[in-house]
Amino acid sequence: MKRNKGMIILFLTPAVLMFSIIFLYPIIRTIVMSFFKIDGITDPVAKWQFTGLSNFIRLANTSLFRISMWNLFRIWLIGGIIVMSLALLFAVIITSGIRFKSFFRAVIYLPNIVSAVALATMWLQYVYSPKFGLLKTVFSNLGLTSLAKIQWLDNNHKFAALLLAYCFGMVGYHMLIFASGIERISSDYFEAATLDGANKLNQFRYITLPLLKGVFKTNITMWSVTSVGFFVWSQLFSTVTADTQTITPMVYMYMQIFGAGNSITERNSGLGAAIGVLLSICVVAVFWLCSHLLRDDDLEF
Repeated sequence: MKRNKGMIILFLTPAVLMFSIIFLYPIIRTIVMSFFKIDGITDPVAKWQFTGLSNFIRLANTSLFRISMWNLFRIWLIGGIIVMSLALLFAVIITSGIRFKSFFRAVIYLPNIVSAVALATMWLQYVYSPKFGLLKTVFSNLGLTSLAKIQWLDNNHKFAALLLAYCFGMVGYHMLIFASGIERISSDYFEAATLDGANKLNQFRYITLPLLKGVFKTNITMWSVTSVGFFVWSQLFSTVTADTQTITPMVYMYMQIFGAGNSITERNSGLGAAIGVLLSICVVAVFWLCSHLLRDDDLEF
C-alpha cells in the first residue's frame, strides 16, 4: 500500500506542478491584479498600486464598457439561438439516415477549419460588398431593389452583418456535438415509439430533446466560452478599435492593456484583469444555471 501511494505521488507530481504553473498561478495572479493599478502587464509587483474595487467600479461607470457588454450579450443570446437552432436541425437531418451523410457533415463543418481572418474577409469582400457582393447580386436579380441597396457595413447594419457571418462559421462545430449526442440514443426508444403510433415530431419532442439535456448544457457552455473570447471578428469588421457596433469586452480589455484606440489615454493592466475576472464570472454563472436548469440525472441512454 505504501509503495502504491509512493507511485501515485510520483506520477501525479509532474501533472500537479504543470497544472499549478500553467493554469492555477495565472488565474490567481489575474484575480490579484484586478485590485491594483498596473501600468504595464510585465511590471514587477513593487510597482503595483492597490486600488481595491475601484477597477470594477470604474468599469461599471464607463459607457464604452457597458456598450461592449451589451454587444456581448446580444452575440451570446441572439447568436446562440440561431446557432443552436440550426445546429440541432442539421444534426437531426444528418442522423436521420440520409445518403451521403459524411459529405454533408463535412460541408457544414468546413467553415470551422478555415481561418477566422480568411472567413471574415470572404464575407466583407464577396458577400457584403456594396458593388459586387453576393447579397446585392441576389437581391437585384430577384427584383428586391430595396434590399439590394442596403449597406451592410454601415453603422445601422454592421452588427447584424457581423453576427450573421460569425454564426455561419460556428454552426458546424455545435452540429457535431448534437449529432454525437443523438447517435448515442438507443434506437429501441424510437422503435417502441413508432409501434405506439408516435410520429417523427413527437419522437423528437418526447425522446430526442429530453435525452439531449446534457448535450445542450455542453453546447451552451462552449458557446458561452467562445462568445466571451470574441475578438478577431470584431477587429476585422471595424475600421476603428472603439467601434460601438462591434466592440466587445475582449477588445476593450486589449485596449486597456496595450493602450490601443483613440479613447484610451492610459494603460491599466489591472483594469484589463478586472475585465477578465468579470467575463470568467459570467461563464461560471451560465454553467451554474445550465447545471440547475438542464438536469439529466433521471435520464439514461
